[in-house]
Amino acid sequence: MTPRPYTLVAELTHRCPLACAYCANPTALVPRGDELDTATWCRVLAEAAALGVLQVHLTGGEPLVRADLEAVVAAARRVDLYTNLITSGVPLTPARLDALVAAGLDAVQLSLQDVDADAGDRIAGATVAARKLDVARWVKARGLPLTLNVVLHRDNVDRVGAMIALAERLGADRLELANAQYLGWALVNRAALLPTREQVDGARTIARAARDRLSGTMEITLVLPDYHRRYPKACMDGWGRRYVVVTPSGRAQPCHLAGTIAGLALPSLRDGSLAAAWIESAAFRAFRGDGWMPEPCRSCERRDVDFGGCRCQAFALTGDAAATDPACALAPDHALVRAAIDDGAPAPALVPRVQAG
Repeated sequence: MTPRPYTLVAELTHRCPLACAYCANPTALVPRGDELDTATWCRVLAEAAALGVLQVHLTGGEPLVRADLEAVVAAARRVDLYTNLITSGVPLTPARLDALVAAGLDAVQLSLQDVDADAGDRIAGATVAARKLDVARWVKARGLPLTLNVVLHRDNVDRVGAMIALAERLGADRLELANAQYLGWALVNRAALLPTREQVDGARTIARAARDRLSGTMEITLVLPDYHRRYPKACMDGWGRRYVVVTPSGRAQPCHLAGTIAGLALPSLRDGSLAAAWIESAAFRAFRGDGWMPEPCRSCERRDVDFGGCRCQAFALTGDAAATDPACALAPDHALVRAAIDDGAPAPALVPRVQAG
């Protein structure tokens, strides 16, 4: 039986005012001229609701660079989708936030690069730290739920305690401390971004204590890096189980970087429905369930827990999307991850994310 999708991740654009060196977008970005138009996005949202989706994450790039964002939010509201804006906040103004709220926006997830403004601006490639704090205050003033998201890496993970304190001062409802997933731009910059195990353990201790202290006041989520776990996490809750990603050009994908897997034919929503993509396409069926799994996954008691790990990570590191995720300590290719952790070489200069045309 085909599972029902719960969340639509609508990547409205790859354009962005920032150049974060850990960006989750693919290194080959969709140019503006290839983006879906408003009418097509409205159709996709209606098809998502009909398929059983309950919430939509409006993301990018930076979704605020789309002049039709209010129309997209309104279309989601018409079909009763819970709408969450995932944003850098940089292009936002109070007036535009009011317009988005009037259109039906339900929540905002704001990215912060660091509590150290200079360090944050350096990795973002723009002077934006102060602006982001203003945006957080605007969101709270309008009564919207506010999630703060901080991507953790070698240069900021030691400031987790200060990040939690800042989130408290801003009145955030949720703080997501997400270690970089080493794909896309983060894989390009892995040698400069990968923290040590000691850094990760220290951040975990601080985050756990804060989570207990702030229970019922602010939710704190710490996403550990796969490279420092014994077992990988279930990427996107398993391939084609709960999430569907639609790229700026209209490709339906099981995850953000499925388009980087060679030979995976991803369905286009320009000339097909979301239901057909989800139920019938070979791309979404490729790694559902456990029939595709090699050993040691096939006989592992965790096969229904982490689903073999991340298919994109397996492909990026081994060239085989059906391989056991090398982040798993039981994987035949785990040495690839161990070598990255134990490299010990001086951190190279960061490669900034390029901008979409």
